[in-house]
Amino acid sequence: MPLPPGFSPVDFPQFHRQLPARLAAERGRLVARAATGLGSLALRVSDGAAYTYRPHAGGVEVIPGDDTADTIVEMDLEAWQGLVHELEAPAGLLYAGRIRCRRGHAIELMAWESALRALYNGRPPYDPANPGLRCRHGDALDPHATFTLASGREEMADFLGAAGYLFVRDVFRSSEVAAFVKEAHELQCEARQGDKLSWWGKNAAGEAVVCRVTRGVAKPHLATLPADARLLSLKDLAEPSFVYKRGEGQGVTVIFKHPHMAEGLGDLPWHRDCGMGGHAVVCPVLVASVYLTAATPETGELAMLPGSHRASMNAHDQSSELSAYAAHFHALPGDVSLHFSDTVHVAPPGSATATASAPSSASPGPARAITAARAATTTSSINVTTARSNAWRPSPIACERRAAAKLMPRPAESTSANLGTDALATKVPCSTAHTRVFETGATC
Repeated sequence: MPLPPGFSPVDFPQFHRQLPARLAAERGRLVARAATGLGSLALRVSDGAAYTYRPHAGGVEVIPGDDTADTIVEMDLEAWQGLVHELEAPAGLLYAGRIRCRRGHAIELMAWESALRALYNGRPPYDPANPGLRCRHGDALDPHATFTLASGREEMADFLGAAGYLFVRDVFRSSEVAAFVKEAHELQCEARQGDKLSWWGKNAAGEAVVCRVTRGVAKPHLATLPADARLLSLKDLAEPSFVYKRGEGQGVTVIFKHPHMAEGLGDLPWHRDCGMGGHAVVCPVLVASVYLTAATPETGELAMLPGSHRASMNAHDQSSELSAYAAHFHALPGDVSLHFSDTVHVAPPGSATATASAPSSASPGPARAITAARAATTTSSINVTTARSNAWRPSPIACERRAAAKLMPRPAESTSANLGTDALATKVPCSTAHTRVFETGATC
């Protein structure tokens, strides 16, 4: 797969001849941290050229050839160049069948993800026990902090930039949430498998249930979310400026959270949205979620790893217990969360064993009753995002500073809703409408 415009070819041997000098500077320390406990890895391109990365206490030794490597992974030159440019990710290459393991285990390429990012791009590995969360003045930040629309904007902007997420209370009124929930259930009833505008899964009983509907803009109240003044005001906290872009589906996605899911994407493990590739052309995206019902451990609340958008990690490794280090947002109807798409986050299954007893709303109402009665749904949420699907993307000025292929151009039909943020997603539990709305040029 050829490199897109704006990305220069990388000479495989010359690049590796230059790596020792980079390691002798600052990268050696970063790579040493990231490669702790890893076996040696050799990358071989299709013409047979290969280099081995062997970890040691001071970093990584770069050795021509692959005779002594524990694992040998072969790929096309273009795939390796994509890794260097962050167009590709180890998981995406592995799952797409674009690598060939000649020795050892292919999964080791994913284990090396943080070390490769440190080696190739100088990005530090993520340390969940010490995320280094500080504001621009150097003061420590509480990763579990929540805010309101009346909070100081500088404080909120500081937190969003440092943590990669923001939790905001009481943004939407109960009457507005009720209207969203009603329309979300209408979308749920109208969805059909194979319609290409909904995602489906199966519960433990083998029943097909809709997990996501991407045509929220077809409903009058949900359609207002991308241009809602409160969301736009929150979007403006992010740096740099973001513009609205219709992303996933038709611009507003409604997410339904079901208990006891056995198949599908109803529950999501730790991940970043660019984990399969595309970071260089997609991120950053700002996702805003508007909650329609309560998000709790019983219903499966959204959780974030503080500061993970500024570091690298193999988010696909589910062996480590990250939940203890995460910020969990116990949301109520009308609350909003923002997060950057490359912030590592999780949408786990709920811990409730009985659907009827699991609270889906802070206060009783039609939404909760309808949701609980329908396919044993305990909670659903509306996500208005501004990312890949529906998102705030970088402003035109930011795009000019970036290679043409690295960012989607601003659409001609852009309106006042097309502000500057990478992706703003609004998530609403109980009938979650997810809309990726804003994108940004933060990495220009």
